Amino acid sequence: MSRPLVGISACRRQIKAWTIHSVGDRYIKAVVEAVTATPILLPAVGVGEQGLDLDRILDAVDGVLLTGSPSNVEPLHYGGRDPRPGVAADPARDSTTLPVIKGAIARGIPLLAICRGIQEVNVALGGTLHAHVEEIPGRMDHRSPRVDNLEAKVAPAHAIDITAGGLLQRITGLKRAEVNSLHGQGIAQVAPGARIEAVAPDGQVEAISLPDAPGFMLAVQWHPEHRALENPLSRAIFHAFGEACRAHMAARHGLPLRAAAE
Repeated sequence: MSRPLVGISACRRQIKAWTIHSVGDRYIKAVVEAVTATPILLPAVGVGEQGLDLDRILDAVDGVLLTGSPSNVEPLHYGGRDPRPGVAADPARDSTTLPVIKGAIARGIPLLAICRGIQEVNVALGGTLHAHVEEIPGRMDHRSPRVDNLEAKVAPAHAIDITAGGLLQRITGLKRAEVNSLHGQGIAQVAPGARIEAVAPDGQVEAISLPDAPGFMLAVQWHPEHRALENPLSRAIFHAFGEACRAHMAARHGLPLRAAAE
């Protein structure tokens, strides 16, 4: 049996005169190597007649991975204030990922969301965001370190306390972990029905799940795609997502799970 198919959200970016749809290499490698799945790109073109055929996409995939991005979710989607000048946005991605999230969850398609992805999930489900976490009294600066070295950027930045008995603790066996931090936006009001799976020392929500969802749904604020196979926390997250994708593929094809893994 072939590997499960995982749709990866792309960003729409402008590089000089060229408009491109991009996915970071580490997300793709994480899907191939840690999830053990086949990745396909979901371009940021919206859904509907002029965009993605959402039903056809969701008929085909066994999982969805929402990536991080330099851009912010636009405040109009969660009742926030107009963004400040110079704040990066990607309205094409918003118009793609928000309906993809709702459709995937409704169908029980496994969903793993990273960084911008957790913000998209929270907004899609009715939650709100802080546009600038560092300006909230009592919160630390969660933004990326201002260094050129990539490994320094993605080095552990703070601890997280993992909710006892939650999904994240069940799949990792951990009560506490160290994670990187590269975000300016962050969850404010948690979406109805979502469960907090981890928090930073300052109280900022770092992971959520959806206990009543028909399929696997985990969203994290940090970037587990860096050192996806070497870091125990990252490895456990991608393994659990991969197992859920294989189970979905087996059910979709009417096969026993063992056959889907072969």
